[in-house]
Amino acid sequence: MKSKIIASAVSLVLVVGVVIGVVAVVSKDNTNDNPQLNSHNKAVTTLCNDADDKKLCHDVLKPVGNSSNPKEYVEIVVKTTMESVIKAFNMSDRLTIEHGKSNPGIKMALDDCKDLLQSAIHELEASGVFVRDGNIQDVLTHSAELKNWLGAIIAYQQSCLDGFNTDGEKNIQTQLNTGSLDNVGKLTGLALDIVSGISKMLSSLDLDLNLKPASRRLLEVDHEGYPTWLSTSDRKLLATKSEVGLIPHAIVSKDGSGKYKTILDAINSYPKGHKGRYVIYVKGGVYNEYITIDYMKPNILLYGDGPSKTIITGRKNFNEGVKTMRTATFSTEAEDFIAKGITFENTAGAIGHQAVALRVQGDRSVFFDCAIRGYQDTLYVHAHRQFYRNCEISGTIDFIFGYASALIQNSKIIVRKPGPNQSNIVVADGTDQKNMPTGTVIHNCEILPESALQVDRLKVKTYLARPWKAYSKAVFIENVIGDLIQPEGYIPWAPEPNTQFPYFAEFGNTGPGANTQARAKFSKGQISKQEAEKYVAERWIQASTWLPATGIPFDGGFTK
Repeated sequence: MKSKIIASAVSLVLVVGVVIGVVAVVSKDNTNDNPQLNSHNKAVTTLCNDADDKKLCHDVLKPVGNSSNPKEYVEIVVKTTMESVIKAFNMSDRLTIEHGKSNPGIKMALDDCKDLLQSAIHELEASGVFVRDGNIQDVLTHSAELKNWLGAIIAYQQSCLDGFNTDGEKNIQTQLNTGSLDNVGKLTGLALDIVSGISKMLSSLDLDLNLKPASRRLLEVDHEGYPTWLSTSDRKLLATKSEVGLIPHAIVSKDGSGKYKTILDAINSYPKGHKGRYVIYVKGGVYNEYITIDYMKPNILLYGDGPSKTIITGRKNFNEGVKTMRTATFSTEAEDFIAKGITFENTAGAIGHQAVALRVQGDRSVFFDCAIRGYQDTLYVHAHRQFYRNCEISGTIDFIFGYASALIQNSKIIVRKPGPNQSNIVVADGTDQKNMPTGTVIHNCEILPESALQVDRLKVKTYLARPWKAYSKAVFIENVIGDLIQPEGYIPWAPEPNTQFPYFAEFGNTGPGANTQARAKFSKGQISKQEAEKYVAERWIQASTWLPATGIPFDGGFTK
């Protein structure tokens, strides 16, 4: 297995290796008798200057020596990262054998770690999509995709550690972290630093490739306005503009009028190797079931009769001994998932503590006209790029949390009444590395209290966000913010405040809770329009490269 996994990482090595491998060929410094050594020194110095951990960067690149091929710099980072992932996977397996029978909580956490590390391996394997024919400009314009995948690897590494959240489990967490997971995070972070520094490195070597960022790369469309790569079946799907007249592959109904009575059975009907969109229609009803769509089932469209009629419900919660990741009523790990007209809920209530209604991991996931209801940890935006439009998201503590590049647009963010002596926090983002392209952006939404909180909305403290990890990011653009938000807007995390590097910013918001004059000093407060442009759909999640194909409306820029 080890040799297979390491071999699969070659594609990732090539991605950046092709980019910087030309440096030794085209860059020379006539003032140095050894132009190869000079190129090496310039490349390493530039890349390591952008690295978060400069010593680690130099230590990792040291074995490359005086190579004139900078591709080897990236190769050694990726190879070392892969070895750490494999080591962590094997260690979690060994620890499961040693401790799994004696402690159910530890077994759950270690099993989750193995699944997450397998996902990390899958992300590295998937990086082969970047390998073209050695075209440097094409590879560099896809750097946003590469950073997206690298960011997901850190998300899985951090999620693995998050699972050990009781005192009796900390010893196992320490063993796993010290033995390998810490290196996975540091080395993947280093890879992100290097990818982020490529343009600066090329510039330092007097290379001008006239590059345009990937977020500006528009889709190639045909005479009908569809992406040229879109399948015939998806064209028909988008042409309907709604589900009326659409013939689904599977129909779910509790009364037996569909082929399936459970949503899980319909999802499991997904044919192996299916091409194109797989459409599942869920008729109105309350479906009490726990569902996970694995990564081998991409391109599913799951639609219901509306969020008031089609409801997927569950009540697993941390208070009853279930790990946070496993409390999710509905989880999707597959790419290009779309949900329309459905409610996802967890009914454990405030007493359940962490109780996830929806966990989303797959890249390019979209939710339209959906309701996501819970209390603490309602929506787990776990990894990759995600888009929510015309949705209702409700909860209490950290009810939008995770490691994704998430954009929530034209939706209602509803704050619920928490338990006694509890406060409310809308966003807890897990960005843990300087160059992770992750965070939560809330754009053109309304942040308001539910009716049960209305009377006490000024007594119960409610905040926009708190810094879960070192580089937590939450951006609020053009929203209407109710008076329930505390003037300081943000609070530190406990016990680690994480107030040195978070990015909490606001632009163009209105309403009584939008005044930024008394915001916490560790937040950015009001930012300029130019700064806010980094977080609109086009630049934040590269919207024009994938959202048009979903048929879901979106605003690529500002709306007001």
